[in-house]
Amino acid sequence: MPALKVFSGRSHPALTEEICANLGIEQGHITLYSFSDGEHYVQIDENVRGADVFIVQPTCPPSVNDFLVELLIMLDAFKRSSARRITAVIPYYGYARQDRKNKPRVPITAKLAADLIGHAGADRVLTLDLHAAQIQGFFNIPVDHLFAAPVIVGHLLKTIETSNLTIVSPDAGGVERARAYAKRLGASLAIIDKRRIAANQTEVMNIIGDVSGRDVYIVDDIIDTAGTLIHSVQALFAQGAKSISAACTHPVLSGPAIQRINSSELMQVIATNSIPTEEKEMDCSKLMTLSIASLLAEAIKRIHDEDSVSSLFEM
Repeated sequence: MPALKVFSGRSHPALTEEICANLGIEQGHITLYSFSDGEHYVQIDENVRGADVFIVQPTCPPSVNDFLVELLIMLDAFKRSSARRITAVIPYYGYARQDRKNKPRVPITAKLAADLIGHAGADRVLTLDLHAAQIQGFFNIPVDHLFAAPVIVGHLLKTIETSNLTIVSPDAGGVERARAYAKRLGASLAIIDKRRIAANQTEVMNIIGDVSGRDVYIVDDIIDTAGTLIHSVQALFAQGAKSISAACTHPVLSGPAIQRINSSELMQVIATNSIPTEEKEMDCSKLMTLSIASLLAEAIKRIHDEDSVSSLFEM
């Protein structure tokens, strides 16, 4: 069996360190830095010939483009160093929201990023809660698509009373996710019918389902500027919700997001560490982060051992 080696890019070294601790292995040694003109440099500091290599690199803010290019350069470096298999572990897949042509003369950047990752040398991809499940089909290599639901639901079952709970999907596209949460938690389900005015701007239209007097959890894959979230909170309170919290997989929290959450009536926002959250937690006392390291470590172990990963795919 080839040696298992896990390496980290610069986007989320803390997550890689935690994954390696769960696997009981030492993190791979690699030199990464940028020249003064902005070009990235990569050098692998150990022998990886014939190794089973996993590169952990969410392509996330604050430097989505830099982290994507760094991932591509690392993939090329490992390919040229004769690694037996290279898996790109991308907990947060940047550009995932640009997954279709919804206007004339626009790109499908999620497909472009998938092509770049494949051509750079990745043999497979391990990712988490893609914005649209069909992005798996953009790749010409195997994709293992995991869900954060078991991590978040497990936490909620231990910490909240579910008898008066309603899970809310903030849009029609997230109904499947919300239904899966509601089923696991034994909760009721509600859906917000919204209309998007422009990028990062939405107008809440109707709430489908009963939220009056209920403890509500809004469940989404990404919270970016939190505009949709705050509009949803306002609409749910207008319909008589008793208390409102939120849960997401990817806490992008860009622009005014932290300020909006802090000034809102939200009780809590639960997220995973698919994106670094240390600084955001310092600025937002309502934000709580759950670790996905053990989930990713288990997937990495099974892929390396050629075992089935299918049981980890359950939402």
